[in-house]
Amino acid sequence: MLTLKQSRRLQSVVVGTLSWAVALLIFFPIFWMILTSFKTEMDAIATPPQLLFVPTLENYLHINERSDYFSFAWNSVLISFAATALCMLIAVPAAYSMAFHESRHTKRTLLWMLSTKMLPPVGVLMPIYLLCKSMGLLDSRLALIVIYTLINLPIVVWMVYTYFKDIPVDILEAARLDGATTFQEIGRVLLPIARGGLASTMLLSLILCWNEAFWSLNLTSSAAAPLTALVASYSSPEGLFWAKLSAVSTLACAPILIFGWISQKQLVRGLSFGAVK
Repeated sequence: MLTLKQSRRLQSVVVGTLSWAVALLIFFPIFWMILTSFKTEMDAIATPPQLLFVPTLENYLHINERSDYFSFAWNSVLISFAATALCMLIAVPAAYSMAFHESRHTKRTLLWMLSTKMLPPVGVLMPIYLLCKSMGLLDSRLALIVIYTLINLPIVVWMVYTYFKDIPVDILEAARLDGATTFQEIGRVLLPIARGGLASTMLLSLILCWNEAFWSLNLTSSAAAPLTALVASYSSPEGLFWAKLSAVSTLACAPILIFGWISQKQLVRGLSFGAVK
């Protein structure tokens, strides 16, 4: 019979092993993509796959010669951060009104907003394309910023709403008794308390904007094209060049992966916000 201490130690080892196994399973596609980016095209399509090979930088040099990577990267950074900032600017007051001035229509409004995420983007492609064309916004960053804001707004409002609901109303009422205005109540009391949740929401919105490909492929060509469009340009009709495609995908994923790694503590803190009362 195992003692209680031994049982807990065994449980800890099993849980730890399973956690590492799941983490490695999730990370494996990224690892294989990075590995393939340093292979030649012959090594990339070799059967069976080669783990031992002579690494080369020719794929990255080819991308540098063919495409202006930093121009695409700058478009991704500008569009993603601007859309996220605009999304939060709209979501915070909307979530505040729904969380602390709730009406009988609030739940239905939130569900309706979330249901818009179920709409296939291709269903509204033609009207949005014609609107952008008539306003001269094709191949412009402004069009993508507005569209990314609108498509991510429902999930951002919902997340911010759940974080605000975990904050006791008594704190806000105390601020009102001290003479705080609505803007002071939000800026000086609410936002500092919910900063972990807001940070995780911003990070999620940033990732969603960074990875969005459908609208960037259909509404941009060169001037405003982000990194997702650059990756798609390496899909040739004659076939896929796996090594070069892996290299450009690595360059597209690297900035957001690094940013996510740096922000992981804030992300975990935000996702666990309100879990312990």
